[in-house]
Amino acid sequence: MTAAEIIKGISLFEGLAPSEIEGVLCVCERVQFKRGACLMRQGQPADSAFILESGSVEVMTRLPGGGETGVATLDPGSVIGEMALLDSGLRSATVVAREPAAGYFLERDGFHMMLAQRNRAAFTIQVRITQTLCRRLRELNARIIACDAPESVAPAVHETAASPDTARRGRPSFDCRAFLPVLPLFRNFSAAEIEGFAGLAEVLELGRGQLLFYQGEAATACYVVVRGAIEVTGAQSGLRHRVGVLGPGRLCGAIALIEDRPHSLSAVARERATLLEIGKAAFDRLFTGDDRVAARFQNAINHELLQSLARANNHLTRLISQSRIRGGRKDRKQAEELQHALATEDCRTA
Repeated sequence: MTAAEIIKGISLFEGLAPSEIEGVLCVCERVQFKRGACLMRQGQPADSAFILESGSVEVMTRLPGGGETGVATLDPGSVIGEMALLDSGLRSATVVAREPAAGYFLERDGFHMMLAQRNRAAFTIQVRITQTLCRRLRELNARIIACDAPESVAPAVHETAASPDTARRGRPSFDCRAFLPVLPLFRNFSAAEIEGFAGLAEVLELGRGQLLFYQGEAATACYVVVRGAIEVTGAQSGLRHRVGVLGPGRLCGAIALIEDRPHSLSAVARERATLLEIGKAAFDRLFTGDDRVAARFQNAINHELLQSLARANNHLTRLISQSRIRGGRKDRKQAEELQHALATEDCRTA
């Protein structure tokens, strides 16, 4: 089986024309590894994805108390580390060849060059990686909620929170647009691109404790926090678990729109907050567009998702350590399951 035949069977490349797959292979570097060779090492900078053409590899991760453990064996057709194509980061696991192996490294710089050229195949791959990130983050948040202690015994949904329909829309209480260039989300936007983005959004102001959206609600918009803070929580068994607090420059609610599914978490204003509301139609236009404003927003979404994933990983690491310290049989089993979930972040199979 040729490399192109292997690649077209991988979900990341599914549906691409043979000429598009050949175009991707043109910016890849083909490499071979002897048995026992290290393809990538945990903690090292991640700047490429690896497509396994032949042979098999073992994925290993460091244990908190020292040593390493194997968490997966990957066969031809597997993709490893595709999240590195979106943004810089560190490898979450070590990958070693179990037998002679060959494959292709697709570097982030080459991939971004294809995106800059408005290459359809690269854009399709980027969207699919973003969707993988969303699923991964949703799954990790669900594990955190299942394993973590609740923040309080408050009801899962804030029964006293005001509906977002009563929020103040329209003219903000301060010069909102002048504040946008200092937000991290817009760090790579030009002034004209910020104006173009803001023109697609509506200003929304929430009072302290006001509900933005609730878990299980259909998604109609996503939000950029301009001022204030939004608390994100998940519910289980009638109790509320805090997942995070989003400050200025953070995105909220984008995952549900990307996956076209209800919100998996609830969001409430922790303090008086000013937001930019991007309705579903405007969001779809930005997420699927190929103009400069859309490209900037797509990069911002991926950066936000990777930041959120890193925070979720840190939270899981703390839970693993706590389970190991408690030391009971159930705790050890939980630690092993969480360790496996954490280590397989950087590895995807066909």
